[in-house]
Parts: sequence; C-alpha cells; structure tokens
Amino acid sequence: MEQIDLDATDLRLLTQLQHDASLSNQALAELVHVSAPTCLRRVKRLVDAGLIERQIAVLNADKLAEKQGHGLTAIVEITLDRQDEERLAAFELRVAADDAVQQCYRVSPGPDFCLVVFARDMPGYLALAQRLFTSDANVRNVKAFFSLKRAKFAPFVPVLPG
Repeated sequence: MEQIDLDATDLRLLTQLQHDASLSNQALAELVHVSAPTCLRRVKRLVDAGLIERQIAVLNADKLAEKQGHGLTAIVEITLDRQDEERLAAFELRVAADDAVQQCYRVSPGPDFCLVVFARDMPGYLALAQRLFTSDANVRNVKAFFSLKRAKFAPFVPVLPG
C-alpha cells in the first residue's frame, strides 16, 4: 500500500463516501467540487492506500426483523487465561473469522476482548458460545450483555481537517 498525504479534497471525499458510498462518480465529484476524472483518480488512490477498506450496504435491522425475526445482539467481554501475543492473536483470528462476530476489539484494561455478536435466538447464541468460547481452554471468563434496543449505529470515522 502506498503512503499518501491527504489534502482537503481527500478529506471531503472520505467524509462524503462514509455518508453515501453509492453515489455516482459524477455526483460525488459535484459534492466535493472537483472534476469527475479527478474524483475517480483520487478515490482509486484512497482505495489503493488502504484508507477505504471496503464499501458495504448497512441494513436496517428493524425492517429486516419484520421479515426474519429480531435475533439477538450481544456485547461479549472475553478474558483469556494467558495473554501472550501468540495466544491473543490466535483468539482474535479465530473469532474474527466467524460470521456471527460483527465486531472484535482487543481492549485494555479489564477484559482482553470485547465482541459484538449476532445470533438468531438463544439456542443460536449457546451454539456460538460453545463454538468460540467454551471449546477454547484459554478462555477464562465470558460475560455477555444482550441488547434490548439499538439506539444508534454509525460506522463513521470522523475525518478531521488537516
């Protein structure tokens, strides 16, 4: 990945794309006040530099729940028995590879990890807990908090002016 210096235009592009990555190149260029070819070139450069990791659709969980049922979202604190770098990395890789794990953070102080996980129902959560936590001899403590309501979800990284 190339290293790049960010200017005001790059910062406007990053902010605008976080609000709506489905904009056409022309519409994005107009919003950030550059030509369409300049916009396309700059966005490609931001992707190549790894600043734009991927573009996804954020689903409306409440509307989807009307069709599929609500499911369970849990915030789970995990404490490992041994915290050497090899064991921390191994746990992190294993849980990050599981589709039920929506977010994984290595944290300090307190537990070693905080996870946001999703399961269809309580038996689904039990299967997830057995698969990811109970079967791992290095997991010392698991503490789960079940979400009653999602008041805010904003996958937005504030972009500060340079």
